[in-house]
This record gives sequence, C-alpha cells and structure tokens, in this order.
Amino acid sequence: MSPSHIYTAYDEELKYLMRRITEMGGLAEQMVGDSVRALVNSDAALAQKVISDDVVMDAAEREIGDKAIITIARRQPVAADLREIIGALRIANDLERVGDLGKSNAKRVMAIQATGVPRKLARGLEHLSELALIQLKEVLDVYTTRSAEKAKSIRDRDEEIDAMYTSLFRELLTYMMEDPRNITSCTHLLFCAKNIERIGDHATNIAETIYYMATGAQPEGERPKDDLTSSVGAVTE
Repeated sequence: MSPSHIYTAYDEELKYLMRRITEMGGLAEQMVGDSVRALVNSDAALAQKVISDDVVMDAAEREIGDKAIITIARRQPVAADLREIIGALRIANDLERVGDLGKSNAKRVMAIQATGVPRKLARGLEHLSELALIQLKEVLDVYTTRSAEKAKSIRDRDEEIDAMYTSLFRELLTYMMEDPRNITSCTHLLFCAKNIERIGDHATNIAETIYYMATGAQPEGERPKDDLTSSVGAVTE
C-alpha cells in the first residue's frame, strides 16, 4: 500500500472517531433533556426510552474504545494525532457517564410519580438542566472547532451550574423541613439535581480534554467551583 493510501486510511480512522463522538454527544443531550421532561411531567414512557437509550450509549463507547486501540496499534501515532485518539477515549467516557446520569434520573420517575414534582421545584430542575445542556452543547461545538480559547472559557464557567445547584438544594431542604410528607419525593429530587450538576462537571472535563488536544497542555489553575452544599450536608450516590 502506498504512503498516500496509508495516510488516507489513517485520516478516515480519525474522522470516524470524531463522527462517533459527535453522535454520542447528540444522544447524551437528548437523554438529559428527555429525563428532565419525564421527571417534571411524570412521563413513565419517556423515562423508559431514556433507560433504553443508555444501551446505545454504552455500545458506542465500547466501539470507540475498540477503534482507538486498533488505530494506536496499527498507526503508532505521536504528538497531535495521539492526543486526538486519547482525547476521543476520554470524551467518550465522559459522554457515557452523562448518559448514565440521565438514566439514573429517568429511573426515579416512577418513584415520584404518585406525588409529582411541585411546579416551583420543576422550574428549578428545568433551569439547572438548561444550564447543563447549554454547557454540554457548547463544548461539543468546540470539539468540532478545537478552539483552545473557547474550551478554557467553558471550563472557567463551571461555577454557574454549581451556584444554581446550591440554590435548588437549599430549596429542596426547605420543602422537606416544612412537611415531612415531602421527604421521600424531595430526596429523589435531590439525587436528580446532583446528577444534573455532575453533567456540568463532565462537560467541564470535556472542555479540559479539548484544551489538551489543541495545545498538548492542561489548563492552568483550579477550575472554579461554587457548590456550597457541603456546608449543609452533601448528597452523593
């Protein structure tokens, strides 16, 4: 095989990874949006669709991983090309986790279906998810352009989602203290809110990966955080 054919085939392999990452990103956005709609509307059918879509996400991550390993073994890439492949692996892992978090929220729909979500809390969840989805969409757009400057800008805005999550966290605690009958449903919603906040963290991870792919370096300084829930008790899962 001539060198030109080898380089063409190699370029196609890299384009394949990029295309599959873009497809995973689109599905991740859809799963997050659908899971929140299912929550606020008590839509069990939509929740089940999100749960089913997670199988597709898992398969896509495995496919990208297999392709990346084969490409590294066959081409022995260095410098920017190696960063491209390693970056695809890291981003696929973050997107798969976003899908898992959407599925986790969808699985809670049945648990709170009887009581529903109070309108005020629903608006808070919707606003939080909008912030997370904007950040996820923007970072996926930057994956296409490879703009290190824009990737760093997205990374430095992580505190917006943290601040909104902290506000919603406190509001949920207030509902629980006002009426013990709210404790069960609000506990589920606390986990859902934390999952959405984590989606923002994964978008930030992707931004840092893109910066690394473009520059070969990690962004300087600590990523900004504005999650103050540890002062009133953390929610983990």
